[in-house]
Amino acid sequence: MAVPPKFLIQTAQFVWHRLWQTLMSQLAPSDPTGNFQRVESQFRHWVGSEQFPAEPNRYRLYIGLTCPWAHRTAITRILKGLEDVVDLSVAIADVSVGGWRLENDPTGCRSMKELYQLGQAGYSGRCSVPVLWDCQTYQIVNNESAEIIVMLNDAFNRFAKFPERDLYPEPLRPEGDRLNDLIYHTVNNGVYKCGFARTQAAYDQAATALFQTLDQLDQRLGDRRYLLGDQLTLCDIRLFTTLIRFDLVYHGLFKCDRRRICDYKNLWGYLRDIYQLPGVSATCPLKTIQQEYYTSLFPLNPSGIIPLGIDIHRFQSPHDRHTLAINSDDS
Repeated sequence: MAVPPKFLIQTAQFVWHRLWQTLMSQLAPSDPTGNFQRVESQFRHWVGSEQFPAEPNRYRLYIGLTCPWAHRTAITRILKGLEDVVDLSVAIADVSVGGWRLENDPTGCRSMKELYQLGQAGYSGRCSVPVLWDCQTYQIVNNESAEIIVMLNDAFNRFAKFPERDLYPEPLRPEGDRLNDLIYHTVNNGVYKCGFARTQAAYDQAATALFQTLDQLDQRLGDRRYLLGDQLTLCDIRLFTTLIRFDLVYHGLFKCDRRRICDYKNLWGYLRDIYQLPGVSATCPLKTIQQEYYTSLFPLNPSGIIPLGIDIHRFQSPHDRHTLAINSDDS
C-alpha cells in the first residue's frame, strides 16, 4: 500500500529539522532563544611588543576569500603597501574537510586546524581566519581581525610603502570606535544573526536592527564621502567587506531581503567608491566569494545550487562620491 504523501512530508520535515539543528549547532552556536553567538577570538598578542617585534618578512597573514573579517586585513595590507613586508596565504573553504584547507603552505600544514595545533599543542577551539602568524617562532600572534587591522595600520609603518596613509587617525578614534560598535553588532555580525538565526523571533530582531542601521548609514553618507568625513578609515573598511557581499550573498542566502545595497542611493555609491580605490578590487574575487558561501554553508543551501547573482561589472560604474568633499570644502 502506498505511503500517504502527507506522512512522507511530515517525516521529511521532522528529520530535516532535527538534522538542521544539529548541523547549525556546530556551524553557528546560539543562545537559548535562537540568537547566533559569535565565539570570541582566543589569540590577542600584539606586534610591537617585546615578544613580537615589528620586522619585515617575519609574519604571515592567513585569510579566506569568503570571510569578510579576513577581507578587512587583506584590504588594510594593500592600502598600507605591506605586500613585501607581511606575507599572505589564502585558505580555501572546503566542506569536505569541515573547515579551511591550505595548499602548499610553508609550514607544511594542510588546514587551518593543523596550523592552530602547530601554534598551540592540543588546541581544540574554533580554527578561524584571519590569523597573523609568526614565522620565526611558529606561534599565532592574533586571530582577531579588529586588532590585526590596527597593527597593520601602524606597527609596520617604517617598512610600508604608504606610511603617511593613517587609517586610524587619533582625532577620529572616539567617533570611529562608537560607530564601529554599532556597525559590528547590527551589520557585520547582523547579517550572520539573520542567516544563522534558529528561531523566527531571533531573525526578526536581527533583520530589523540590520536595516535600521543601513538606513542610518545611508543618511549619514548623504553629505560626506566616508563615514568619518573626507578621509578613508578602518571604520569604512570594516563596513565595506560586509556591503560588498550583501547583494551577492547575504540578500538571498542569509534572508537579508528587505532591500539590496544597490537600492540605497548613498550606500551604493559609497560601496563603488571604495571598490574602485587602487588595489581594493583585486581583493574581491566576487564569483569565488559567492561560490564558496553557497557551497560551504550546506545547512543554508543543501541543494548546492549557486544563483546567477548580480552583474559584477556594476561595481565599476561611476559614483561621483569625490564631489562630496569638494562641496563640503565650498560650504
